Amino acid sequence: MEEWIIYKEFYFEAAHRLPNYDGKCSRLHGHSWVGRIHVKGNKLIDHGSQQGMIIDFGDISQYIQPLLDDFLDHYYLNETTGLENPTSENISRWIFEKLEKVGLPGLYAVEIRETCTSGCIYKKSVDD
Repeated sequence: MEEWIIYKEFYFEAAHRLPNYDGKCSRLHGHSWVGRIHVKGNKLIDHGSQQGMIIDFGDISQYIQPLLDDFLDHYYLNETTGLENPTSENISRWIFEKLEKVGLPGLYAVEIRETCTSGCIYKKSVDD
């Protein structure tokens, strides 16, 4: 069987702190976050303007934009996400669950990078 995984990248500027961390990250600081939404499918659209696609990249953007506008971009993530400890791991899961709740078709994984060398990819296991 054929399978495709596509991604749409997004960016946001945000502050956070890790209150239980024993180090600099326990203090308020910010990042230029980079994210990717991965969408998986085994069948391409066979007609219309999206022929040959799993989903239009613009459609993926429409799912992430409200999260960027209302919770992520230029916000303090400890407050807007409700996460006590907004690590990359927790933020990637939070975004995944929000996209899953609004029904992004083919949602496979969410990747978050808080620096150019550090990040996380979250996906649900098959057993979930």
